Amino acid sequence: MGERLVVLAAACLASLVAACGATPKEAATRAGGRLRVVASFYPLAETAARVGGDRVRVENLTPPGAEPHDLELKASQVADVQDAAVVLVLGKGFQPAVERAAGGRRGTVELLSELPIDQAGRVEEGSSTGKSLDPHVWLDPVLMADVVDRVADALARADTGHPDSYRAAAERFKAQVLALDGRYRQGLASCARHELVTSHQAFGRLAARYGLIQRGIAGVSPDAEPDPGRLAQLGDLVRSHGVTTIFTETLVSPKIADTLARSAGVRTEVLDPIEGLTREELAKGATYVSVMDDNLAKLRAALGCP
Repeated sequence: MGERLVVLAAACLASLVAACGATPKEAATRAGGRLRVVASFYPLAETAARVGGDRVRVENLTPPGAEPHDLELKASQVADVQDAAVVLVLGKGFQPAVERAAGGRRGTVELLSELPIDQAGRVEEGSSTGKSLDPHVWLDPVLMADVVDRVADALARADTGHPDSYRAAAERFKAQVLALDGRYRQGLASCARHELVTSHQAFGRLAARYGLIQRGIAGVSPDAEPDPGRLAQLGDLVRSHGVTTIFTETLVSPKIADTLARSAGVRTEVLDPIEGLTREELAKGATYVSVMDDNLAKLRAALGCP
């Protein structure tokens, strides 16, 4: 009996040592049998969930309805970033606090550095800096399809036993995203107007993809304050080009856009940059594709598309 207890104790001790000696990636993989994935904000979280399925447990660091640019992390979230098998961030200063916590660790993927884009970036002339990287790649469905591929690659690297599962799920999600691209191409092909006046310059990549011209009140950052000259310039443009709609956003105050719309005698409409869905939207089953389809309907109405 004593010998049996010694053997059992030794086995327990070996298990404990193995658990303590596991790398963060290995520990995360064993947690409930699922890979722990941390995503910095909604589009990346949905992509990870769609590609990973029941093999992953995804945490979105940005709470529902919160604006992601200025996110500050709690100590528990920093710990989650350090312990996760995969951390998905946009990079290039989109969420500085997240990038500081995730930088330099194995398993962090900075997507903007991996996508086939001009890394110098382009913004329309309203930016105070004149030239800056536009981070809103997910609003271009073609680039969003590239994001799906990069996420699948990251999950397959972290969970080498199931690469085919991640690839297959990625192809299914990509098919939906590329079908969305087809609807945008067809729906925006023959519009009466092409100017897109928005609260801030979140829609430049979408505009470039589908032959539109973005005119942002503020720059790439939603916190940027437009100068009075910029507002006067946009007011003249709205009146002279027959613009019917100024687009506000879900997570940014519409005050300045409302003021511009009133002065120009046009209406406002919400165009969602999909930086984070509200709890109500999530409860109703909203997804990246469904919100993009809602945006397309609003764009078609505003631009006079047949």
